[in-house]
Amino acid sequence: MQDNEYRQQRIENMEKLAEAGFPAYGKAFDRTATLEQLHADFEAGKQVKACGRIVAMRKMGKMAFAHISDGSAKFQLMVKKDLIGDENFAAFKLLDLGDIIGVSGELFITQTEEQTVRISEWTLLSKSLLPMPEKFHGLQDVETRYRQRELDLISNEEVMDLFKKRTRMLSEIRRFLEDRGYFEVETPMIQALAGGAAAKPFETRYHALSTDMVFRIAPELYLKRLIVGGMDKVFEMNRNFRNEGLDRTHNPEFTALEIYEAYGDMRSMQELVQSLTTHLSQKIFGRLDVEWNGNLINLSTPWKEIAYRDLIQERLGADWFDKTLNEALAKAEELDVFIQPDSDFADVTHEIYEKTIEETLIQPTFVTRLPAFLVPLASPCADDPSLVDVFELIIGGKEIAPAYTELNDAFEQRRRFEEQANGDQSKIDQDFLNALETGMPPTGGMGIGIDRLMMLLSGSDAIRDVILFPQLKPRKIATESKEQDA
Repeated sequence: MQDNEYRQQRIENMEKLAEAGFPAYGKAFDRTATLEQLHADFEAGKQVKACGRIVAMRKMGKMAFAHISDGSAKFQLMVKKDLIGDENFAAFKLLDLGDIIGVSGELFITQTEEQTVRISEWTLLSKSLLPMPEKFHGLQDVETRYRQRELDLISNEEVMDLFKKRTRMLSEIRRFLEDRGYFEVETPMIQALAGGAAAKPFETRYHALSTDMVFRIAPELYLKRLIVGGMDKVFEMNRNFRNEGLDRTHNPEFTALEIYEAYGDMRSMQELVQSLTTHLSQKIFGRLDVEWNGNLINLSTPWKEIAYRDLIQERLGADWFDKTLNEALAKAEELDVFIQPDSDFADVTHEIYEKTIEETLIQPTFVTRLPAFLVPLASPCADDPSLVDVFELIIGGKEIAPAYTELNDAFEQRRRFEEQANGDQSKIDQDFLNALETGMPPTGGMGIGIDRLMMLLSGSDAIRDVILFPQLKPRKIATESKEQDA
């Protein structure tokens, strides 16, 4: 009701402004520069044209001050009745917080030494009908911040800065990889088969072809086909979709970077991810020490490396791999780790690793030589075919990037796919297997979750803080859930 009253008052102001010659929705405005540029190139006495949203206003008798913001910065305005005339001044005082205006005037410094535009003319560019968040505290309600990100950006400068840094980070990733000779490519996001990862896909229907399709869970198989085709260094930075749960580090639609380098291997990817991460941290955030989830993380290289088996024995005992399945199950129960029925010893071990060990790896750590059954697209270790030549990069207790020496043995890849699909040929990507039979050079490949990387480098607690429009429960369901919780 209160919002409706505010809205009605704004509508009345809008009508009065229109009567005064200031229609609610103006035309394009030819500004001299952004507000950030006006601050940077400030010159007292200079005539300028500026525009932005009113975020603060102080109205006095024959004078008024306001601050406008255009997303780049804020800038103070001063308007005086004797400079713009009685009617224009009276109309200016009808403006509300949130209105978007354009102004012409002269730059000067106030007695409080603030850079200001002394207005000679102004125009209304867009009328705001809804009240802005309370100016001193910004938008605080978390639910509203995620649902109405536009208000979050308007009222919270640190949020605007965060997303500007995300954009800069994406640009810097592209520049970094292109400088190293990588080509950016695009592969299908709607596919006949979900390949390249183990995840539940979103399903759709291609009516023109009467075919069931899925949104991709990973671009890996297509990118490797490009390696076969002779594009030796490729990357793609785009969206993946996984029809799974929501939590602090997972969103069903997420941005991923995948990189493949012919004649490389897992080691070349190790060097690449260390160089890329430290470069981004210094270039975009100006530091190598990151505070994340209550931990101080130092990104200085080289990073620690430990084999999966050694890590397990370090945490669960040197005799762990001599234990029986029942003993492993008992340990899982002791650690309160849920185990799926029919799990074997290796499954139990990995569940314990994921639920209790991984989270303790705070400083950057490469966990290497994982069991082959976990990574069906990776090449076996030369000294032990039961292990694969991979790493999982763990920072702050979270996986940031997996990388492999890619499997290029077409016969072995077919065997693994058939084992994974339980012999169901319809679930096997025959086009990819045909590409492997054409011949794929030794290759290093890596995936990096961009949202999680942004969380790390910015010190953000939740993935929803670094995605402009994160997936949320529909408003009705969210309301019902709150009522049930109450």
